Amino acid sequence: MTLFDKNSDNSKYIPGIYNYCDRWCERCAFTSRCLNFEMSEEKFGDLESVDISNEAFWKKLGETLDETLNMLREMAEEQGIDLDSLDIEEDEKFQRRFDKKNVVHILSHMSKAYITIVDDWFDSNAYLFEQNEDQIHTNSSLYEIPSPPQEDTVTVIDSIEVIRWYQHQIYVKLKRALHSAQDEQFEILNGFAKDSDGSTKVALIGMDRSISAWGKILKYFSDQKKNIIGIITHLERLRKRTENEFPDARAFVRPGFDEN
Repeated sequence: MTLFDKNSDNSKYIPGIYNYCDRWCERCAFTSRCLNFEMSEEKFGDLESVDISNEAFWKKLGETLDETLNMLREMAEEQGIDLDSLDIEEDEKFQRRFDKKNVVHILSHMSKAYITIVDDWFDSNAYLFEQNEDQIHTNSSLYEIPSPPQEDTVTVIDSIEVIRWYQHQIYVKLKRALHSAQDEQFEILNGFAKDSDGSTKVALIGMDRSISAWGKILKYFSDQKKNIIGIITHLERLRKRTENEFPDARAFVRPGFDEN
């Protein structure tokens, strides 16, 4: 009997919690209850303390989401842009043109484009991050300016890490969701939750957190307002199109994460 088998029925662990997670163990609030993590060689000391700290981190970052989206909508209104008009019908017409061909779904295309958009922004603004590494990690701002009030718990470095972590994962999870959705058309699910919805939910959470992180970056680099708003707009449109394609994804219950 393996160590995994010996511990798999331990009530301490949440069954299947690792099936729909983002694999970011260092930032997870459930490491102490994840058998997959327990079986790894990573050591973080008191896991319960780490979990509490990480839960507080994500809660603090999450508070920025609505604020960022409200700011985005206000700016869009000023410029006469209707963010709620996503041309969904046009998207569907576009997709139907290529239904019989092996082409990339618009969600896959947009999420892959986001990868390039993020790389281009960081490459174009490398000068912003040319300070000494020690200074970057000891100062909450890369500009040697005071932190915005009550923003010190989620620093610029934290925000960059969030953006970089989900940059590729959003595409990977959406691609898996689209493939699973194709398979599910020929399966009898009998009321079981869809893998496509679970994968999509992880992608959507990645988008939520990335939008929040970009919102915090914007507060520090106001001279990059136009470019950053453009990135956030791309993410918001991707997020809405994803919710339109997978309307039940938000309701998907991930073991542990979405259970009381």
